[in-house]
Amino acid sequence: MGYYNNPSGQPKPRRAGTFLAGLAGVAIGALLVWLLFSSVPGLAPKNDTATSTQLAETDRQSATASVEITTDVTEAVEKAADAVVGVTNLQAANDFWSQGQGQEQAVGTGSGVIYKNEGGKAYVVTNHHVIEGASGIELTLSDGTKVEATLVGSDIWTDLAVLEMDDANVPDVAELGDSDVLKRGETVIAIGNPLGLDFSGSVTTGVVSGTDRAVPVDLDGNGSEDWQAEVLQTDAAINPGNSGGALVNLAGQLIGINSMKIATDAVEGIGFAIPINSALPVIESIEQNGEMIRPAMGITLMDLVQVPQAQREETLNLPADVKEGIVVNSVVDGSAAAKAGMQQFDVIVEMDGEPVGDIIELRKHLYNEKKIGDTLAVKAYRNGELMDFELELVDNSAL
Repeated sequence: MGYYNNPSGQPKPRRAGTFLAGLAGVAIGALLVWLLFSSVPGLAPKNDTATSTQLAETDRQSATASVEITTDVTEAVEKAADAVVGVTNLQAANDFWSQGQGQEQAVGTGSGVIYKNEGGKAYVVTNHHVIEGASGIELTLSDGTKVEATLVGSDIWTDLAVLEMDDANVPDVAELGDSDVLKRGETVIAIGNPLGLDFSGSVTTGVVSGTDRAVPVDLDGNGSEDWQAEVLQTDAAINPGNSGGALVNLAGQLIGINSMKIATDAVEGIGFAIPINSALPVIESIEQNGEMIRPAMGITLMDLVQVPQAQREETLNLPADVKEGIVVNSVVDGSAAAKAGMQQFDVIVEMDGEPVGDIIELRKHLYNEKKIGDTLAVKAYRNGELMDFELELVDNSAL
């Protein structure tokens, strides 16, 4: 039983031989696998407990890793932020019992920028409307230090004011940039104190939406336009309290003084800043004289682009190729323009041999290139005829 006959006639084992052959094959295979893993250690399976521990340690390291991000914006903010201060308008409150004035109280908060430090004094530029009516002014520096400031002077027309303080605690002074080289789409950063000192040093970013904007301003609140402010347009968020703060470029240079925004339900992202190149002549005049003294022509103006084509042809009688210029709306009696013979509806196209296309270009030339007592050569169209005028400029305060 258990044996069978082969052709040789010799009996052989059947099941035992098969079992021994299989066992030998398994042993040889195991030996080969052992030799393979021994020669290549990386192929050997790792201890499960050790692997779990290493993964846990990796997870902890990932959770606690800290990466410091530095960008052009963060570098610009670091450079400019310490020159921005809070400006608190203090006004004396009426004392009911004594019928006199009691302790000063804060009635408003804005922002300002330290732009100069010399002779033991530091100078801050802010908006006129931030300090208007103040009986006292308190500055809050970037580190929280409170400093008393005095008003050097202000200018309602450009909405600028200059403050003076002791320089003992001044942390930094802003580096001035060049607002004339700004491009639409260029990144800018607004730094200030929106909604008060609780949000001091707030930073918002945006782009230059437009340069050389002229925005109508009602200075006396009577609902009529008194002035056209020369401003930069930006979509960087500018809120109450940002007024007087810094608008800086990616180099951290001051290129504008934040001033106002259009705040209606239908408008979003339209804010304005006074270009630093326009602000500097005002700042310097206030430092020297306590006010802005301007050379004046004695006229009110309107950009030609605001005049409908029909009125250009019928009232102004302009040649068809005249597309830019400034329309004289009215002439002040006894002014430089009146003495030179200028009249309503004259259209100014040139000053001192340089073409002028709008009110901003006219003001830049008048305020940056001319002084009181200078003679100004003007070319203007009247009823289609190009005429020459010479104006002897006078002090604007005399009109």
